[in-house]
Amino acid sequence: MQRVFEFRSFLVFLIFVSLLFFALLMPFLGAIFWAVALAIVFAPVQNFFSRHIKWKNTATLCTLFCCTMIVVLPFLFIISSVIAECVKIYASLSSGTINPAYYFDEIQKAYPFIQDIFNQLNLDPAQVKEKISSFALRVSGFVAQQTVHLGQGTLSFIMQVAIMLYVAFYIMRDSKMLVMKLHKALPLGYKREQLFFAKFTEVTRATIKGSLIVAIVQGTLGGLVFYFLGVSSALLWGVVMTLFSLIPMVGASIVWLPVCIYFFAVGAVLKGFILLFFGAVVIGLMDNILRPVLVGRDTKLPDYLILLSTLGGFVIYGMNGFVVGPLIATLFIASWEIFSLEFNYDDTDESENEN
Repeated sequence: MQRVFEFRSFLVFLIFVSLLFFALLMPFLGAIFWAVALAIVFAPVQNFFSRHIKWKNTATLCTLFCCTMIVVLPFLFIISSVIAECVKIYASLSSGTINPAYYFDEIQKAYPFIQDIFNQLNLDPAQVKEKISSFALRVSGFVAQQTVHLGQGTLSFIMQVAIMLYVAFYIMRDSKMLVMKLHKALPLGYKREQLFFAKFTEVTRATIKGSLIVAIVQGTLGGLVFYFLGVSSALLWGVVMTLFSLIPMVGASIVWLPVCIYFFAVGAVLKGFILLFFGAVVIGLMDNILRPVLVGRDTKLPDYLILLSTLGGFVIYGMNGFVVGPLIATLFIASWEIFSLEFNYDDTDESENEN
């Protein structure tokens, strides 16, 4: 009896201390999560250097250097450029240099059926135009305010990046030992733990390689075609297309298609056809071409689950949600698959055995 009491007391104490430790790590959970994600994605690179360099620390530093050059530095450059573009656009909207009402008038002139739609819906085009202008100003103001706050928090952001790289170094170097310790600590059973670890690795790698890289390629191509066609703030629109490409069934077309319609409206037919062809064929096919190559045999959720888990992840976890959402969905499915296999039985088979 005393032994049971001691065990339960220790269990309560263990949970209490674990919660306290989790609270300590709360400010750095994003950095820790991305450190784990980078360690998983760059595991083949780490294995390559480990085979050719006998010093473990040196091999890990080489992997971390590749990670920094391929991921971290380009990301920091894009973030700084986007901040500058957002502030510039807000200033142009505030001063009237960019006037959304002008673009609305141009589209309305080119497509007369829009006026018929307004008449059927009892809408005043002047009020719609005013609402569009005020909405554009509010949205750009909000984005500019957020980017300025991000710029003011540069020191905190750099610290998060430094913590991410620091943690990633130890996870890359000691990954086998950490996995062994997790196996010993978790009370789920070795086979179940292996399955969960495999699912975690597969989904993280598949989401980052199959979703993020494809979205970056689509956003980059969209930004480049915008730049060559003379669309202002091409870099910013490229980043916006990247973000929308992360959302299934939405994609980059939500950005480039309205611009294509505007080109046709103002008589820039050649630009319109170039953008339409490039957007529908080149950008649109990137997902079908790149995803099978990058993901390979990694786990792929059904499209409807990807959509729901990605959107839910964005709402709850912010930008981290595009990985966290599908990961939670996959672990949920894996858990119920294990449950159905181990704890359910077929009534028909049992009745046949009885007969």
